[in-house]
Amino acid sequence: MAQMVTKQGAERKTEIKTPKGRIMHSASPGGRTVARLEWNTGFKRRWSGQYWLAQMFMDSEVLRLSDPYVPFLTGSLKQSGTLGTVIGSGLVQYIAPYARWQYYRAGQTQREIREDPRRGPMWFERMKVVYKDYLIRGAKARAGGSR
Repeated sequence: MAQMVTKQGAERKTEIKTPKGRIMHSASPGGRTVARLEWNTGFKRRWSGQYWLAQMFMDSEVLRLSDPYVPFLTGSLKQSGTLGTVIGSGLVQYIAPYARWQYYRAGQTQREIREDPRRGPMWFERMKVVYKDYLIRGAKARAGGSR
């Protein structure tokens, strides 16, 4: 948000304030321009903690909500997601050797259709269609955005 702070003759001073800090800018009639940036010292500590909470929420919810969509025979693929993901890292990984093939294969098997039609390839993409708004609202709430 830009605010005109003072206007003395032809000299203009502008101040822009954000949660990260502020920028002060002044221009004189002689063409001299001065800008100064001041960082808010508490910003990083306050906001990085909130962003970390949002990332933890997102990682854990992606695993939880994807669970009913992951192909299931023995449960190893599902467990590989839990074992391969460090909650808060921003990287959800299924580490089973066949996980990539399962994710990108073309279509569901007859067994998947019969036992649970939600299970099959591209499980994250299909889960995201259903829960995208919930995930965004939850992350925003934890990061300090609108609820």
